Amino acid sequence: QVQLMESGGGSVQAGGSLRLSCTASAFTLCMGWFRQAPGKARERIGIIYTGAGTIDYANSMKGRFTVSLDNSKNTLYLQMNSLKPEDTAMYYCAARRMWHGRCPPERSAYDYWGQGTQVTVSS
Repeated sequence: QVQLMESGGGSVQAGGSLRLSCTASAFTLCMGWFRQAPGKARERIGIIYTGAGTIDYANSMKGRFTVSLDNSKNTLYLQMNSLKPEDTAMYYCAARRMWHGRCPPERSAYDYWGQGTQVTVSS
């Protein structure tokens, strides 16, 4: 069982930045960030293959969002810049239990989830 805890959410004006953290009880080979806005499906931001540090971003997330990790702290980060009101959502950290040769992009492939941290962007 992997436990994940997000932090760093809050309210910010459009154009601002936030850095979210996800502290994990252990890393798995596939971890990532997702978000869910009210009334919408949970969508992928970026998935990191922790074995090599390679990151796969959703096309719509490229440019303003950066996923990184600190192995010494068992912490995953999400740096968000130039935030827009449409970025308002609950942000979740996730981890996949098993390794099958790749890190899938689908949210259904991820077994462990944090409780989420709310990000609200005002115009």
